[in-house]
Amino acid sequence: MLGVPLAAYKRYAPALEDGFIKAGKFLFSQNIFWFKDVPYQSQLVPLAAILTALGERWNQEVVRQKLSQWYWCGVFGELYGGAIETRFAKDLMDVLAWIDGGPEPTTVKDSAFRPERLKSMTSRLSAAYKGIHALLMHKQARDFLSGQTFNQASYFDEAVDIHHVFPRSWCQKQRIPRERYDTIINKTPLSSKTNRILGGDAPSSYLARLPKQGAISDAAIDTHLQSHLIEPSLLRSDDFEGFMARRQEALLALIEAATGKPILRGVPAEEPTEDLIDLEVGDLEAAE
Repeated sequence: MLGVPLAAYKRYAPALEDGFIKAGKFLFSQNIFWFKDVPYQSQLVPLAAILTALGERWNQEVVRQKLSQWYWCGVFGELYGGAIETRFAKDLMDVLAWIDGGPEPTTVKDSAFRPERLKSMTSRLSAAYKGIHALLMHKQARDFLSGQTFNQASYFDEAVDIHHVFPRSWCQKQRIPRERYDTIINKTPLSSKTNRILGGDAPSSYLARLPKQGAISDAAIDTHLQSHLIEPSLLRSDDFEGFMARRQEALLALIEAATGKPILRGVPAEEPTEDLIDLEVGDLEAAE
């Protein structure tokens, strides 16, 4: 910034400020409401620049669809955690050209997600972990008890956070390893009230309690579970292994839909990516 001539700063600062405001609106449209839930703060720089260049065109449906695809490719390709200055510049040129009918941006081409990665995502400090949290809310996941979707108002009013489906204490009693039960596969957005009702009991037990708490039918609860990509029968039978396998596949399909990129199954697993590799300065400060 210090190297920018004063005349250039005065010329472009108002437009860039407006670009960052639009970037915030874009994040809200993707159900990212809190700064700690932003997958990559660094990705906001090219996003704001792209929105500045697009002007009001960014509200066109086809443009928003491409912006969403590019954004989620960056998140699930985990492409903004290292040296990114070159990617900033390429994204600005590539995405604008793509919107005007050009080839796919490098970020979209480079994006790839391994199925085994889901099994190593245990911390909200991971960009992809935050991404799944947002996508589940964006796809109209409903609170188990209230049936309410998670918009900006309910997110803060109901203290929505990501919680275990098979509770931690139950998993520990069943001697399920932490690296199995503590992954994103076994987590989903819920209100704080609902999470307290779930407690540490088996799913079959807390699902039996929910109708008494909210005057709600089992059929309605099953519909709410399905909105989280959860098969109700597996929860009601406390089938942890069946649940994990079914939900892993459902989450992979969710990522495929967001990125527009197929995920190859059956590929030999590499060493799992450490969540902490992708920490940004803001995340490190929040973690302290």
